[in-house]
Order: sequence, then C-alpha cells, then structure tokens
Amino acid sequence: MITLNQVRKYYDQKEGFVLALSCDSLTLGDGEVIGILGANGAGKTTLLKAIMGFLRFEGEILIDGAPVNRQYQDISFITEEGSFLPFLTPLEYGEFQADFWPRFDMARYRRLLEFFGLAGENRPIAAFSNGQQAKIEVAAGFSRGARYILMDEPFLGKDVFTRRDFLKMMAASLHGEETILLCTHQIEEIEHFLDRAVVLSQGKVAADLTIDELRESGKALLGLMQEISGYDGERYKEFLS
Repeated sequence: MITLNQVRKYYDQKEGFVLALSCDSLTLGDGEVIGILGANGAGKTTLLKAIMGFLRFEGEILIDGAPVNRQYQDISFITEEGSFLPFLTPLEYGEFQADFWPRFDMARYRRLLEFFGLAGENRPIAAFSNGQQAKIEVAAGFSRGARYILMDEPFLGKDVFTRRDFLKMMAASLHGEETILLCTHQIEEIEHFLDRAVVLSQGKVAADLTIDELRESGKALLGLMQEISGYDGERYKEFLS
C-alpha cells in the first residue's frame, strides 16, 4: 500500500511560500482504482509527483513500507505529456522498455497496440497525433508489470471515443492486483470505473470515500465535487440580469 504521513509541499512564488499540499495521513490500499480529484490547483498533480519522488517535500511517503526510490520497479507513471522516445516506432519503443524494465510484458504491449489500432505502424512516434501518442504511452505504462499505476490527466485533450477506448482497455487489462491512481477532470465518465474517490481542495483531502458509500448517501460524484468546490450553478444568471 501507499502511505502518506504529515506530508507538506510548499512552492516558492513571488508572494512567498505557498502551501500546495498538506496531508496528515492517507493510505491507498492495494487493488483499488482511486480517483484523485479536485478543481484546478487543488494539488492533484503535486500529490502524484510527490508519490513518485519527483518533488522534495516534508513528511514521509512509503510504498509497501519503503521509500519510492527503492520501489521504482513497482510503479508506472503515465502523464498526458508522455515519456516516449519520439524517434522510435511503437514496436521499437516497446523493445526499449523491455530492455529497461525486467518485468515488461512485450506480448501484452503488442495486444494493447492492436487494441488501439497501432500494431502495424512503422512511423516514428513523433509523427503520430496526440491521441495516438497517448495510446502508446498508456500501452507501455500498463505493460511494465507495475503494481502501482499513476495516471495524471491521461484523457486531457482526447476525443470522447479515445477516452472510451482508454476506459475499456483499463477495465479489460487489469489483473486485479494493481492499484491505480487516476487524476482527471472527466468525472462523469470515470465514476463507474472507480472504487474510491479522494477529493482535494486547496491541497488538503476534503473527502475520501468509496463509490459505494457515495451511492448509499444518494449523491453522485459530480455533486460531491460541486459541494466541495462551492460551485454555484446559478451564478451565471448575474450576468444576464
């Protein structure tokens, strides 16, 4: 599991140090699909990058009881920017990954490329559209044999059909042991896919509940997000009066 204890992250800005993340205690269990949700600037990406060890922070983050720098074989980080090598073809990129990560499943990677309609492509990845590049990034990320898969806005800028493909692929390819942390603004599309939602507001955990608990309360995830953010759906009327 992933545990956070007394984690604080400050950014140095013109007005001084700004608190971007403040988490006293958070445990993310094995085998869960967890939505890391919140408005822009809520601290979602900061949280994921802190877990990955990309940021310096106060406090402690442990993965299976050890620091992240001892657990990289068990973590896959998928971002909307992508980490692929643009001069390689999709197949060459998979071969590179297989040489770098001992548990990389080349057969699974090929199947995912086929699912996305990219198996026969011999062009450099740089020649693909953003949506196609994102599919290659996801295919590689899900083939590394990682137990923890962190996804930061994987759907950003992607059309509705690509997003549906992503969700179908994730649902079909999970083995059941993986823990997925999914940061996205596509709330209504991913609600049925989640086991749990962690909602951030101003860097703090404002809500942490299972989707079953949410349904039992008679609420939808979007409604919970609106409550936490203080969104007023009638505010636009001020400009019409």
